[in-house]
Amino acid sequence: MAILSPSILGADVLNVKRDLEATEAAGVKWLHVDIMDGHFVPNMSFGYSFVSALKKATDITLDVHLMIEKPIRYVEEFCRAGADYLTVHIEADTPENISHTLDKIKELGVKPGIVVKPKTGLDAIKPYLEKCELVLVMTVEPGFGGQKFMADMMPKLRAIREELDRVNPDCHLEVDGGVDLVTGEICKANGANVLVAGSAFYKAENKTSFREKIEA
Repeated sequence: MAILSPSILGADVLNVKRDLEATEAAGVKWLHVDIMDGHFVPNMSFGYSFVSALKKATDITLDVHLMIEKPIRYVEEFCRAGADYLTVHIEADTPENISHTLDKIKELGVKPGIVVKPKTGLDAIKPYLEKCELVLVMTVEPGFGGQKFMADMMPKLRAIREELDRVNPDCHLEVDGGVDLVTGEICKANGANVLVAGSAFYKAENKTSFREKIEA
């Protein structure tokens, strides 16, 4: 059974509390929170205070995705703000710093994870897979919601799942980007068990039905 992790970026910015309550009412267990710095990606979004506010408002697992340069500078603040899972981009720093970042996240009692952009292959993250509790594969270029799903990422997704099954079988494999009820099935068929959906979930007329179908 899969896990739906709706992206709060897809909620109505003026009605986040309403949309959070609707998310809870739909039976959602995870919430994806995109953090963008305007440098690593050409957009900006939430910060520590937003994560902290969410933690106080809900018991949903917070799946926090850092799209920021040199994340080692900020992971302590996001861990203390209430992230349950904290993922960082392999492309955002040196290999040594990425390794230290994952270790630091774990030391702070949060589940560490790694993210790969579409052009980054499995070999880049192999050295870190045993440290991770979540691997996130981007099926769009990170930075903006509402982009078209990149089906050509499926061979990479499948290869990562096979490698995880070999070295770290309990690690979650997540997909983010253009996920809906149709593309979600494709992702699950290629090894994903956590699905991030922003626009598709928050625009769904029946959010409970959406969750049940995508998690089935």
